[in-house]
Amino acid sequence: MVHREPAEAAAAAAAGGETSISTQPPSSSQQAAPPPAVLVYKVGYPPRRSLATEFTSTLRETFFHDSPLKQCKDQSVSTKLQMGLQLLFPVLGWGRTYSLSMFKGDLVAGLTIASLCIPQDIGYSKLAYLDPEYGLYSSFVPPLIYAAMGSSKDIAIGPVAVVSLLLGSLLQKEADHDKDREEYLRLAFTATFFAGITQAALGFLRLGFLIDFLSHAAIVGFMGGAAVTIALHQLKYVLGIRSFTKETDIVSVMESVWGSVRHGWNWQTVAIAFTFLAFLLLAKYIGKRNKKYFWVPAIAPVTSVILATLFVYLFRADKQGVQIVNKIKKGVNPSSVHKIYFTGPFVAKGFKIGAVCGMIGLTEAVAIGRTFAAMKDYQLDGNKEMVALGTMNIVGSMTSCYIATGSFSRSAVNFMAGCRTPVSNVVMSTVVLLTLLLITPLFKYTPNAILGSIIISAVIGLVDYEAAILIWKVDKMDFVACMGAFFGVVFKSVEIGLLIAVSISFAKILVQVTRPRTVLLGNLPGTTIYRNTEQYPHARHVPGVVIVRVDSAIYFSNSNYVRERILRWLTDEEDRVSAEGLPRISFLVVEMSPVIDIDTSGIHALEDLYKNLQKRGIQLLLSNPGSAVIEKLQSSKLTEHIGNGHIFLTVADAVRFCTSKSMQEP
Repeated sequence: MVHREPAEAAAAAAAGGETSISTQPPSSSQQAAPPPAVLVYKVGYPPRRSLATEFTSTLRETFFHDSPLKQCKDQSVSTKLQMGLQLLFPVLGWGRTYSLSMFKGDLVAGLTIASLCIPQDIGYSKLAYLDPEYGLYSSFVPPLIYAAMGSSKDIAIGPVAVVSLLLGSLLQKEADHDKDREEYLRLAFTATFFAGITQAALGFLRLGFLIDFLSHAAIVGFMGGAAVTIALHQLKYVLGIRSFTKETDIVSVMESVWGSVRHGWNWQTVAIAFTFLAFLLLAKYIGKRNKKYFWVPAIAPVTSVILATLFVYLFRADKQGVQIVNKIKKGVNPSSVHKIYFTGPFVAKGFKIGAVCGMIGLTEAVAIGRTFAAMKDYQLDGNKEMVALGTMNIVGSMTSCYIATGSFSRSAVNFMAGCRTPVSNVVMSTVVLLTLLLITPLFKYTPNAILGSIIISAVIGLVDYEAAILIWKVDKMDFVACMGAFFGVVFKSVEIGLLIAVSISFAKILVQVTRPRTVLLGNLPGTTIYRNTEQYPHARHVPGVVIVRVDSAIYFSNSNYVRERILRWLTDEEDRVSAEGLPRISFLVVEMSPVIDIDTSGIHALEDLYKNLQKRGIQLLLSNPGSAVIEKLQSSKLTEHIGNGHIFLTVADAVRFCTSKSMQEP
């Protein structure tokens, strides 16, 4: 039992510890009595757990940290079945409390996003080298499935620019969309099927954390690069160029543009495109400047399509070289089950393309869903979202749809229009159905130029330069990942940019794991607090003691580095005290509060460190190892080598021990 200093006892009382300080004046007998003994707590050793218990706990924390079945506990079988169905189909939950007032908000929001999605769908299908009707198909069936299974109230489902571009560029490498249209279409449905399988499998197996390996910085760069690539490819339609490169890199695109400047540009097309592009950008500016006019940028695309189509039809601009959509197939989605490859060489190709596109679509949708869920203060279950998105793409692949996901532009409009539930997706889907049944012939004279202008105005928002500037200010390594992804997409290809983004994200993780931070601690004057001497320059070094904190778990990947870095801190301090004529270093304290885990390699590294220090006449002390760490140190008998009396709960306790030992030495 050890006495604490009065200041430390007061701090313990303020922190709610067992020590208490009376505010009453002491009596004469109390004044004569010695100060009360204060317990100094030792590091606790957790009770040993069986292998089965430990494995179950780890499994639950890894895959079921959110306790999805907690509400089913102590319920009847019928109730559990009902809750299970509600877990899979959230509509069974919120549908029971749905009201007319909620429908009014969903109706307005659904009609608003429908006016935005129809022209976008026609344009995005061109990015995937598919006929316009397939874009509309993909905004009819998938939103209905999502409305029943999705947990987000705000996501608007349909084709998106980045996934459409990625799908088109990957498919084009396997089948030519001009020469072998049927094979290309079948491969697109196969990729969509496997994208759905990938997404649903990740959700069912609760592996949603895998998408977090693509960092925010990498996503910002990838999306920005994809937006630039998409916008550049629209020059084909904006300038009226008939012969255009199929490559996506900026060099090939600009060669096509300038190579056709003398004979390939059509001035009527240019006039239509830039006039309506200016109109669309003005509408976006109005909506951004004043949130009351959110509907202005929402209806601007469909308004542009109507006006441009009328202009071409009335003045027969198509006879003057203005390219038009021509025929859009009328009718509801036909079945495409028989077109999906389940055998043969295209299965592997379809799986590869689908898995890549599915992961990107998943990342975008979950990020969008979480953003709006935070705004409305409700929880979004990422694994549920994956199952919902996967199921809708599986069903979509069987009904002539290509990969659909959450669209940020449409979801933002959906949110601002006052949507209350996923019913807004049902309203949008109904409008798309009516369009397929009744209106598609009217799009015959729609100029491709207006679709290019709509896509350019839509993807401009994906270039988030403000986020890039913030990333530069906060983390230079993140900025490298951001720019690597951006330039990879712009100068090479979408898939290379994606590969660079993932590679740099993993490289950053590896660097942080293999080279964890270690810092030298000093005492803040007048306290028992020990902090980083770089962050707090006035923190004092303790004579004869070196205190090092390890800010990471100690694994095989970093154990040697941690040992060598601690010894380097020790050597530097020995050189300093030798130069300044101070007492030699006799103790090394390793602060282990941030060390959440350790493996056998880490234990061997600590053992080697202990032996090295023994040869140099320096005592090793450990401070506050966590339960997982102390349990493994005890199992390896390292605590016996170091000595249980040399393992302390706080750095202050360890330093007090060092000071008392130093005072006892002759």
